[in-house]
Formats: sequence, structure tokens, C-alpha cells
Amino acid sequence: MAQVQKLSQAAFDRLNEEYSLLTTTGRIDIARKIETARELGDLSENGDYHAAKEEQGKMEGRIAHISSILENAEIVAETTSGGMVREGSVVSIQYVGDDELERYLVGSIEERIEDAEVVSPTSPLGEALLGSKVGEVIKFSAPGGLLEVEIVEID
Repeated sequence: MAQVQKLSQAAFDRLNEEYSLLTTTGRIDIARKIETARELGDLSENGDYHAAKEEQGKMEGRIAHISSILENAEIVAETTSGGMVREGSVVSIQYVGDDELERYLVGSIEERIEDAEVVSPTSPLGEALLGSKVGEVIKFSAPGGLLEVEIVEID
């Protein structure tokens, strides 16, 4: 059984739109590219043909990926965090001993936003962040050892 993918309504709508675009216009455009490349002659040494076929493969992979996400999507309501980090929260953190702030969206890569990196809620950092509040210092295990971060802000 496929894993449930929690998405906001906005992310679900954006993926639905991308899926629709890829399965209609995208497939037509790639078919035209392949046909144009075929007309150039010998396919064994036709770079345009091979590039178009590779593009088609990547596009079909993306279509399959989006389809799987949409089939297993659970729309999560946007609620106030109550001052705690939850899935969908954007968190500003500062590693202990470092002066630089980092912003993370705790959730799916499909939820990504412009000014924040995405951290999975099942990753060591993501698990440690969930349920935390501003001002708390949390510890989590990383490949390099135990790390500590302070929660500076939750959006």
C-alpha cells in the first residue's frame, strides 16, 4: 500500500494542474518533437531524437510520480499552529554555536516555497522539530553526531 501524502489544498491544486498540463499539452509537444526528429533520418545517430525520447521518459516519470501522490493525497486543513511546529509550518532555526538563521518548511517537497528549504517530518531534524515551540533548544542525531538547534520563529 502506498504511503499517504499529506498536502495543503494549494499544493494539491498545483499538482493537479501540473498533471493535467503534462498529460495533455506536454504529451502533444513531446510527440511533435519526436516526429520532427524522426524526419531528420537515421535514428541511431540522431541526437535530437534521443534527446526527445529522454525528455519523454522524464516527463512520463513525473506524470507517474504526480499520479501516485494525487491518488494517495490527504488534504490537511490549514490551522493555526498554536505556537508549535507541525507539518506545514515554516520554522526559522539557529544551530547552537552558529549565528546564521535557516528557514525550513516541515513537510513534503511538493509543498516547497521560495524562501525555505524543505525538511521531511520523518527526517531526524523534522521529527525533532515537530511539537517544538519558539525558544526551545532541541537535539537530534545526524550522521555527523548530535546537533542542537534553537527554534527562533514559527510561521
